Amino acid sequence: MAITAALVKELRERTGSGMMECKKALVATNGDIEVAIDEMRKSGLAKADKKSDRIAAEGVVAIEVSADGKQAVMLEINSETDFVAKAEDFMAFVSNVSKKVLDAQPADLEALMALPLNDSGESIEVVRQALVAKIGENIKVRRFALMATDDGIIGSYRHGDRIGTMVKMTGNDLTLAKDLAMHVAANRPQAISAADLPAELLEKERDIVATQAKESGKPDAIVEKMVEGRMSKFVNEISFLGQPFVKDPDVTVEQLVKKANATVQAFEFFEVGEGIEKAVDNFAAEVMAQVKGN
Repeated sequence: MAITAALVKELRERTGSGMMECKKALVATNGDIEVAIDEMRKSGLAKADKKSDRIAAEGVVAIEVSADGKQAVMLEINSETDFVAKAEDFMAFVSNVSKKVLDAQPADLEALMALPLNDSGESIEVVRQALVAKIGENIKVRRFALMATDDGIIGSYRHGDRIGTMVKMTGNDLTLAKDLAMHVAANRPQAISAADLPAELLEKERDIVATQAKESGKPDAIVEKMVEGRMSKFVNEISFLGQPFVKDPDVTVEQLVKKANATVQAFEFFEVGEGIEKAVDNFAAEVMAQVKGN
């Protein structure tokens, strides 16, 4: 069967693949477009599997909020390069997945990846694999956080595409909630209050501070006061309520929230690639290796 330009065009439109790949698939299947699509999908899954171990530490953080503002989701999806993270296909995938999370409220990542994403009923995992095959980079849906409230509000903030935050609080001051979400992005607190900080973290810091204070040679009573003072400063620096408010450092977050007759109930912070060990390319070594090889 003759492989016409119209047939190649139709296959490209249906698969999103390149012209040469489509023509090759049609030649191999004697022009049967349905069989070509099946074979291309199989090939795509194999390609995606080969790329699954490659480090994906770029990408975006997306936030989706319900119409009534009572539910929100924050999602991180990774790619290998920043270039792909800005591609139209990648961004469309991110948008569709974030909407699906908000709608379906999956219990965990495994449940999320099994959810149908398109009209054909293909799961998010299948669509992800097809996108990997099409784009040529590893793509991973890394994590998501759901937030919901019955009697409060949720504020959210994105700093570019790489940092996202959500804050749940009582009251109805949406401007304050958004300001607090911005504060989380700028100051990255580790807990809402001192009482929420891990005991092991406090013990470790106290041990360090106490050792430093004892080396001053001051009397024990003074050393004890030094330790307490430094611990108080440390706790305020890393707890949400104890931090100076980013837009008015003369006021703490706790004072700001109390003035609004509100309380902070929860917050979330995502940064693209946080905690992922990135591959470091040694360009000079790579060039030298090529020179020696020649």
